[in-house]
Amino acid sequence: MSSKKIVIVGSFGVGKTSLIRRFVDDTFAEDYKVTIGVHILKKTVELPEHTVNLIIWDTEGTDEIEEIRKSYLIGTHGFIYVSDVTRPRTYENIGAHKDYLIKNFGNIPILTVGNKSDLLIKGSIAQKKEELDFLDMLVSAKEGNNIQRLFEKMAKILIS
Repeated sequence: MSSKKIVIVGSFGVGKTSLIRRFVDDTFAEDYKVTIGVHILKKTVELPEHTVNLIIWDTEGTDEIEEIRKSYLIGTHGFIYVSDVTRPRTYENIGAHKDYLIKNFGNIPILTVGNKSDLLIKGSIAQKKEELDFLDMLVSAKEGNNIQRLFEKMAKILIS
């Protein structure tokens, strides 16, 4: 079994903690608690060819990625950049933020996800996917959509 550090980054209120809670505990809470600093959780992912112990770092939300303490980011094997599909300002700077991460922490995997897909009008999801084609995946921490798939995808990338 190998252990991999995953850091979750993104703006305030995009659902980073909810996404992690859904993955680790399969729970969702409507109450919003701001993450201060960093919160670390673990979960094992069983893939057909390998078992991966994910060490998940939930960072506090910030609109400027440079504001995250570098000590939280050092030694990261992969980043998950979370945005809120209902708030364009949370994904406007994804390109620049990915460039910053690559420049400062190496060419490690970065998956970009749009959370809160459950808030999209059902008939508009395909159109929204096209509009947000720079995202790797749409997820919903509330409903659990694509959460397991997201972390399994990251685990597969990290062991390949």
